[in-house]
Amino acid sequence: MKKKLLLFSLVATTLLAFAAKDPVLMTINGKDVKLSEFEYLYHKNSAQQIQKESLDEYIDRFVNYKLKVADAEAMGLDTLESFKKELEGYKRSIVLPFLRDTTVYDSLVLDAFDRTQHSVEVTHIMRPLGTGVFDGIKEQMLIDSIYNELQNGANFEEMVQKYSVDRSKYRNNGNQGFVYPGRFPIAFENATYDTPVGQISKPFETPYGWHIVKPLSDKKNEGTVLVEHILKLFGTQPGTAPSDSVRRATKAKIDAVYNRIKAGEDFETVAKAESEDPGSAQNGGKLPWFGVGRMVKPFEETSFKLAVGEVSEPFETAYGYHIVKKLDSKPNPPLEEVREQLREEVKGDERTAVPRLVRNEQLKKELNYQISPKFSTYIDEALNAYGSYDSVFVANMLGKSDFVFCTFDNVKVPVSRLATRLTTKESADIPTAKWYIMKVADEFGIEEMRRHYSNTLIDKNADFANLFNEYHDGMLLFEASSRKVWDAASTDTTGLKDYFNAHRADFTWDTPHFKGIILHAKNDSVLNCVKQDVALWGHSDSLTVKLSEKYRNDIKMQRMLVAKGENAVADYLMFNGEKALPNDKRFTASMVLEGGIQMQPETMNDVRGQVTSAYQDELEQLWIKELREKYPVKIDKKIRKKIK
Repeated sequence: MKKKLLLFSLVATTLLAFAAKDPVLMTINGKDVKLSEFEYLYHKNSAQQIQKESLDEYIDRFVNYKLKVADAEAMGLDTLESFKKELEGYKRSIVLPFLRDTTVYDSLVLDAFDRTQHSVEVTHIMRPLGTGVFDGIKEQMLIDSIYNELQNGANFEEMVQKYSVDRSKYRNNGNQGFVYPGRFPIAFENATYDTPVGQISKPFETPYGWHIVKPLSDKKNEGTVLVEHILKLFGTQPGTAPSDSVRRATKAKIDAVYNRIKAGEDFETVAKAESEDPGSAQNGGKLPWFGVGRMVKPFEETSFKLAVGEVSEPFETAYGYHIVKKLDSKPNPPLEEVREQLREEVKGDERTAVPRLVRNEQLKKELNYQISPKFSTYIDEALNAYGSYDSVFVANMLGKSDFVFCTFDNVKVPVSRLATRLTTKESADIPTAKWYIMKVADEFGIEEMRRHYSNTLIDKNADFANLFNEYHDGMLLFEASSRKVWDAASTDTTGLKDYFNAHRADFTWDTPHFKGIILHAKNDSVLNCVKQDVALWGHSDSLTVKLSEKYRNDIKMQRMLVAKGENAVADYLMFNGEKALPNDKRFTASMVLEGGIQMQPETMNDVRGQVTSAYQDELEQLWIKELREKYPVKIDKKIRKKIK
């Protein structure tokens, strides 16, 4: 009993301390408004206002706002499916920043910049991703076993030849050359740069397969160079070494070209005539700026070694013989010059998932996320008892299990929930199935933890609660105001007319208006015909219909209510404000078909917009008066003094 009383005392003390940090400022219709919520909206409103209002004025307006929300809830507007669907969509959008640690972007940018300063030569072992769930798991298991063998002293080059499916292994023994940022999948780049030279990476996945990389060397990037070159091709298939006779013949050709350059002939002119590089010959052999890792090794080394303006001697690459002239060079740009570019690159590839992964690790600690230490044994026993993995095993052995495989924030997730995520379309042996289940379990557990965090965030994070409540109440306010004020005023024709008649003196014009129909004709001839028909037919409700049917596209009629100075045609025809009709290529003649000048509005429709707005104001004031009488409002004066 004493233990229970002590526990209650501790809990009560904690709750009181929490309440003291965020006390109730006011209660409206029995619903508490915390000080933090009020201050959030008060400061946000103050920052947006041009003309500042006093605290008392804002409190009065805030109470009206909350009263309208209370009335919306009383009308059941928050129970509508359309409301709940829109609110849930908004919640998903605003919860995202709380599920990512975006501060890591800065470190990712710095890391990306550091990579541009050097290149890493790397070799790798590659396995396919596999077809289907369990074939993929077997490939993952195999790459892990290869990694373990390497860790135990196996020769990397021998393992390349034994296991790698990269066909280039027969030519380069897995060597991918120098890796430069942006040239390989980001997972491959990450492993290459993050693994020390001479060591091996852990297995990782790219869109092309499973890999293990081994960095061989590291060299500083010396900026970029601009060169032009002349190429004489071997003419053999890529990857096929030329014969000695082909090599000698090609060398003789490039030497002859080189002698012409040494004799003083213009490099670009010779390149256009002699180079066999179809991409650059027509441009005088000129190539785009390039940095380390962008060209084959001999070409790159020669280009960087030359002084600006210097021409190389002929040298060989896998393609043929080259002569290079260096035109210019520039160092790597400083961080500030490329920061935004790197930030966009980081957000545009797989690195954009890093803030989510970092936040996952933070949430694991915050919510005490754990996979049960007995879960692995439980799965072993279940698989051995059944004998294999198939849809029946998932449905009967796991789908009905209440074994708790995962816990976080006092939430227990049973295996039966996990079963809903496991495939039932494929069968597997016990080792493969065990690997698969354990992998999915951790992925699913983290998803459940994130979902729980999202659902409880409103109770744990004041910033999120304020954002969510603001949108929640704003939606209700909009819907209630539409029903009570805006739609009510615009559709209440009788009410609008009565309001206009009762307040006619409030709706006046400072300038005369033209009210009527102006007819535009194709030319004077058409206009004269129209005038004759109007005189013959007389003015009636069907006049405009008759004219439209007879003249079709030769005329245009505009019904308008415009003040003097608002319309050039009306000014010309009625107010003598223009000396001539405005230029119109289609219609060159105009006349007043009906109507005239009004000094003041005659009907409600003449000032419908102003009347509607004023009538809405009246309906809103009546609504607020009703709400003040209908719902109790209590403001804690002591807490009010704490408003910052």
